[in-house]
Amino acid sequence: MHPALPPPLPPDTDAEAYEVQTFLLRRLSTARRAQLALAMTATVIGAARRALARAHPGISKQEIDILFVELHYGSDLADGLRRALETRR
Repeated sequence: MHPALPPPLPPDTDAEAYEVQTFLLRRLSTARRAQLALAMTATVIGAARRALARAHPGISKQEIDILFVELHYGSDLADGLRRALETRR
């Protein structure tokens, strides 16, 4: 993206609403923006894990965690997590 160009408008947001959101976010402190980003990330991760649990009924929380890692970070990392968790038992 060229620095002089504004970011593209999200397809699900009205232009006026986007301007208001951008204005309000820019007024927040760095700490508050970071807090909001962390909260949104936690919300999305939670939703993804709940979707995995619905799609795979009966699997354990640990299996959901491993599946989440595999889907989002790759099978190598998921295999490493699986081995690490097995050695803790």
